[in-house]
Amino acid sequence: MYLVTADEMRRMDRTTIESFGVPGRVLMENAGRGATAFFLKSIYGQSTGPVGIAAGRGNNGGDGFVMARYLFQKGIPATVFLFSPKDRIQGDAAANLKLLDAMGVPVIEIVDEAAFESQKSPMAHQHFWIDAILGTGLSSDVRGYFKTVIDFVNDLKRPVFSVDIPSGLNADTGQVCGVCIRADATATFGFAKVGHLTYPGRSYTGKLKVIEIGIPPHVAEAIGCRQHLITADVLNNAFPPRQPTAHKGHAGHVLILAGSPGKSGAAAMAANAAMRAGAGLVTLGIPESLNPVLETMVIEPMTVGLPETEQGALDESAFEKVRSLVEDKRCLAVGPGIGTAASTGRLLARLIEESPIPMVIDADGLNLIAADPAVLSRSNAPMVLTPHPGEMARLCDLSTAQVQEDRIGHARDFAQKHGVHLVLKGAATVVARPDGTVFLNATGNPGMAAGGMGDVLTGLLAGLIGQGLDISLAARAAVYLHGLAADRLQSQKAPMGYLATEVMDTLPEAIKALMGENGRLFWPETDELFYPTRPAGE
Repeated sequence: MYLVTADEMRRMDRTTIESFGVPGRVLMENAGRGATAFFLKSIYGQSTGPVGIAAGRGNNGGDGFVMARYLFQKGIPATVFLFSPKDRIQGDAAANLKLLDAMGVPVIEIVDEAAFESQKSPMAHQHFWIDAILGTGLSSDVRGYFKTVIDFVNDLKRPVFSVDIPSGLNADTGQVCGVCIRADATATFGFAKVGHLTYPGRSYTGKLKVIEIGIPPHVAEAIGCRQHLITADVLNNAFPPRQPTAHKGHAGHVLILAGSPGKSGAAAMAANAAMRAGAGLVTLGIPESLNPVLETMVIEPMTVGLPETEQGALDESAFEKVRSLVEDKRCLAVGPGIGTAASTGRLLARLIEESPIPMVIDADGLNLIAADPAVLSRSNAPMVLTPHPGEMARLCDLSTAQVQEDRIGHARDFAQKHGVHLVLKGAATVVARPDGTVFLNATGNPGMAAGGMGDVLTGLLAGLIGQGLDISLAARAAVYLHGLAADRLQSQKAPMGYLATEVMDTLPEAIKALMGENGRLFWPETDELFYPTRPAGE
């Protein structure tokens, strides 16, 4: 499923109008009609009462005019509060405004703060609000009386329905431009926008429906859209079928280097998660002094002790032994709990340069790379990095806040610059490919804010690669399944308090749901998405 930026959407609209001869007024009519149907289903059907349409002077306002007309035709009392002089409305929006005048739909001009003050009372009496003020083109902070209006509508605590995007939300990043409408539902046109899926935008969007307005399907591909939503219908054929005669050798052998004193649990969870993912064999390479401990923590995976530093971390002298271990493996994962000793860093650098098999790097492995990310350009095999925002900040020499302000941009830039696949974890996890294509994930919940979740993801990802999945597909499937397993636990147990090991043990159920008839568990309707409101987190 494509996710588009504001500029990509503008180009698609223009191409549809100019190259295919579909008039802009037809697109606006389709948008307003479809949005009205969704408004009636998602918001108005719960109760009745007068509807206020807050409209700006652009095409977003024009869509609101169409909605006002359809509501009026259905006998629903609708009033347009126009935050612009009528004579400044142009094009298709102006044509639809004239239809309102001809039909007798009330249109109240509010051209400045004084006019707004005089209209507060009738505005406060509206039972529902349709937000058609600013649209997707916004990139700077909302100022002036528009800010006052948005604050006023939010403070009314009435059901709000946004047209295309909540006013005040950046369509490309999901960041709030100073102030933003808090919508209960949003009808967007043609394609979902990136800002609908990324936080905090996802919390402001409410229930989202994509309205088909007449844009030919291949236009998005021709425009070159590079953002996608990870969906079950794409992933449910990802797993290679197992033949009746399959044995563990066919399911792949994974090598995981992990652990240091005090962090043996990270190593165990990564190894066990790889098994839960379906890997046929897993070998866990650990500092030799931890071998007696890890042998009691993992049953199915094999363990091998490796040379260690005086402090008990993996030592660079382990390189030759590791190189011999990877000869019959399909994936090498490095990082969970390995610590940040300089000798361990030198070992990792050599592995990056010489490993003949795909690598997954996480946790302390990322912190070691942060000292010299240029080592990634010397890699000998494809690799996936799985940072959380704090680790990403260290990799990019930025603050965590800067990373969070543009998660897609930073993930894409890093993946392209260093030629790696990158999984930027957190609410709405981003998966970026070296070619600049990015994928957003919508599964998962705040209960995952607990230790060990990243270690489980590392093992899951390594286990999928080990079974032969393409590295990009494996990354998408891993983040989707990881979140889906947690969603199942949240529904079965509680919003929080479930453990990373429980997520790991639920992976087979998630895989079954993905591969079976319930593969669309998260989206019960193909044309409608539901995003539960929740705070963004790492």
